[in-house]
Amino acid sequence: MRIVMISQNDPAGMGIAFTMAINRYSSHSCRLITTETRYNFGFEKDLHLPNLTEQGLDEARDILEQADLFHFHLLADEHMNLGPINISDYTKGKKIIHHHHGHPHFRANPGHYREKYKRLGRKTLVSTPDLLHLLPEATWIPNLVDIDDPLLMPTPEPEGNTVVIGHSPTRKDLKNTADLEQVVSVLERRRDLPPLHLRIIENRPHRLCLAEKRHCHLIFDHMQGYYGVSSLESLSQGRPVVAGLDEWNIGQIKAFTGSESLPWIIARNTDQLGHALASLAVDSERRQQLGQEARTFMEGCWHPRRIVRRLSEWYGKV
Repeated sequence: MRIVMISQNDPAGMGIAFTMAINRYSSHSCRLITTETRYNFGFEKDLHLPNLTEQGLDEARDILEQADLFHFHLLADEHMNLGPINISDYTKGKKIIHHHHGHPHFRANPGHYREKYKRLGRKTLVSTPDLLHLLPEATWIPNLVDIDDPLLMPTPEPEGNTVVIGHSPTRKDLKNTADLEQVVSVLERRRDLPPLHLRIIENRPHRLCLAEKRHCHLIFDHMQGYYGVSSLESLSQGRPVVAGLDEWNIGQIKAFTGSESLPWIIARNTDQLGHALASLAVDSERRQQLGQEARTFMEGCWHPRRIVRRLSEWYGKV
């Protein structure tokens, strides 16, 4: 099957990640068309509208013409224009699906999208289990990371006495960054703990962010109830990850992976966060053990091959 993914910006790099994984691990072929860049993380691109020459636009037309399935990310749909190209000219008789990643407009107006997809008779995907509360008819297909990428392979802990806590928020207001800073500031005054350093990694190209996270001893994701791509990257790197997964998300992840043991260190409030960070800071052996378990989990339960197999099975039912 020939698949074309279309999105305004690439959400957390998942458009290109899925495109490459589908081409690598399935019999399908996939291309990605994007129309804008946000946050400037430097994710790899396929066909990016601002960069396209007339020859590139012709290639985009060919891809749309030949596509069997249109996979729209975020708020994209067939009524978008790709410069002079009207997508709806190419969708008649084709399969169309929508993939939501938690865009603020979707979170604020889920009823609008539920009604739209019901009226059009379209199937939908969500990127994290919490979004099923907003779109119960959807299927959750997890985000993926290329665990075999050299920057996502495990490395030994950084040397030195200072324990580095990493945090890579796209938007601090959504990632409990202020809570983390407050907790660390209290821990830094405790004499029973080693020196601590909070490394907030932001406004960096994605690959530089991955490189910096390898110089951390442990990672904090956020306490919003679900997990971010930051979690997956750091688990793949063999680092302990602290996050505030709620029972719903934990249950959904266990059901998907078939594993009763998940690698996240759970902290749902600042008290739990302080306890988790303090206990990890003083115990290098535990950090290393948790890191090894995290990498094993990603290899066995979250390998891109496994995610793509589930997605391919779902495509077959559209």
